[in-house]
Amino acid sequence: MSHVAHELHEEFPEQAEAIHALKANNAHFARIAEDYHTLNRAIHRMETNVEPADDATIEDLKKQRLVLKDEIAGFLATA
Repeated sequence: MSHVAHELHEEFPEQAEAIHALKANNAHFARIAEDYHTLNRAIHRMETNVEPADDATIEDLKKQRLVLKDEIAGFLATA
């Protein structure tokens, strides 16, 4: 089980400027980036047993995070 936080700047290091610009200029992107951040932090807390959860819950949240990451990647591909 990975206990590494999957922050956007770590997931897309070469696109940090594009992420910043999109957050500032695109309300939808800003919302999904914030949703990703919130979900990512919750998963990290669960994986490190700060907020224990069962494996099924963690896996469901990871799937939701992946959907958001895919949507973010789509925005970055066209930025």
